[in-house]
Amino acid sequence: MKKKDLKKLTKDQMLENLEKLKKDLFNFRFQKVNGQIKSTAQIAETKKNIARLKTMIEVKNA
Repeated sequence: MKKKDLKKLTKDQMLENLEKLKKDLFNFRFQKVNGQIKSTAQIAETKKNIARLKTMIEVKNA
């Protein structure tokens, strides 16, 4: 997710995306433990996207 894409979203859409990313991260962790994940880079990218969303939500609140 890019910053310009996040700016277009409403706060509710950001919260929905945040919940989806948290669920994805949870599933990636299980896949990693079980050896099912193909690319561990997905975990890092998901964490970065979560951080971006949290930052943009705080900016919208201010």
